[in-house]
Amino acid sequence: MTHDEVVRKAKEQGVKLVFFVYCDNSNLIRGKAAHITKLPSRLNSGVGLTVGQQAVADMETFADIPGMGTAGEARIVADPATYRQMPWSPSRGIIIGDLLNLDGTPWACPRTFLKQQIARAEKMDLRMMVGLEPEFYVAKKDGDYYTPLEDSHSFHLTGAIYYVDFIDEVIATMEQMGLEVETYYNETGPGHLEIALRYADALQAADNHIYYREAVRNVAFKHGLYASFAAKPFPAEAGAGCHIHLSAWDKAAKKNLFYQSNTPYALSELGWQFLAGVMEHMPGLMPLMCPTVNSYRRLVAGSWAGSHLCYGPDNRAASIRIPSLFKGNEMNSANLEVKIPDNSSNPYLAIGGILAAGLDGIERKLKPNPKQNIDTDPNDLTPEEMAERGIARLPYDLEDAIEELEKDSYLVDALGPVLGESFIKVRKVEWEHFRKRDELFELQRHFNKY
Repeated sequence: MTHDEVVRKAKEQGVKLVFFVYCDNSNLIRGKAAHITKLPSRLNSGVGLTVGQQAVADMETFADIPGMGTAGEARIVADPATYRQMPWSPSRGIIIGDLLNLDGTPWACPRTFLKQQIARAEKMDLRMMVGLEPEFYVAKKDGDYYTPLEDSHSFHLTGAIYYVDFIDEVIATMEQMGLEVETYYNETGPGHLEIALRYADALQAADNHIYYREAVRNVAFKHGLYASFAAKPFPAEAGAGCHIHLSAWDKAAKKNLFYQSNTPYALSELGWQFLAGVMEHMPGLMPLMCPTVNSYRRLVAGSWAGSHLCYGPDNRAASIRIPSLFKGNEMNSANLEVKIPDNSSNPYLAIGGILAAGLDGIERKLKPNPKQNIDTDPNDLTPEEMAERGIARLPYDLEDAIEELEKDSYLVDALGPVLGESFIKVRKVEWEHFRKRDELFELQRHFNKY
């Protein structure tokens, strides 16, 4: 759409406020709204944003980052193609923007980072497709905290009884916003749900995650419920992940280049190289995929979240799963699933980081370590077996994860000096902020934050 088409459509829909949104270094969806009468000029100029906003950590504390203080201005510059009406509030619209300097050059923008990795892939004649499986919890307020809405079992249809009206409205809302729903079911914990989306171009998939989070939270609120995308809002229950499926196609999106029949797991050499790149950079990717203190409560034994550096065919306890193919749809269904990410991640950074790592594997023609290919839970291996096979435990907490990212010069260079430094410093501020406080404080801060 052009700017004029956005304005015309918004007026036809009766929209009065359009929110210009972005996902920041705290991985929060933030934005400012323009009134419909000012929308044409704001689409042209962008919406003003203090540069200090990308230095904001939890409770609006600021990381000490050069160039991100009280003085200075950036712009949220909208991508017209991302405009959507908010079905839960029809007089409002949402449009996703890039963070740019006043001269129009990229600033500390996670969305620009993802677009840069997509451009790298395009130079290699690859069109990256991404499918997301976001999980979330639904609860009611209970004193100082929340209680899950029900206590059913994984995939148990009794669990769906409690959500009929809510889920029907969520799915209708997603469809109205252009999201293609694949599956819905009760996940492992009480009040724990998953709605998986069909794969799309990498940038569209990341944008869809923004719409998804907003749709679920807002529709839940309409129904007197609270939805949380925190990684582990209930410590005794299962964590909520956001598995990321990736495949590389030709430019016309007609041929899946990760697929090759009559090979182990039907994965092509290109697919193995991509997998090897992600495996090599997995420790450094951790803060991009699991950026909060709460994230690391999920990455424990028995979580099926991928706490160790390994991969395997249909192994849901591995950090990368090679999914089996669907009969009659073999070529389309070939992909790699990165199990580790959760929804507190910035989708542009998580997807962009995985792409950067995988493309490095393709460029360097890396091969994965065959000993890291396992068909069991790595937690069932002895320390000696893990050492012999090179299956290392991934970071235990956010502090360790930050250190791994700082050691990965390739990923730091890919992020760029402004985005990379600001993201890492905000993560450090959050680590210091939460490590001094108790569990209830952490849970309360993360439940509604994500």
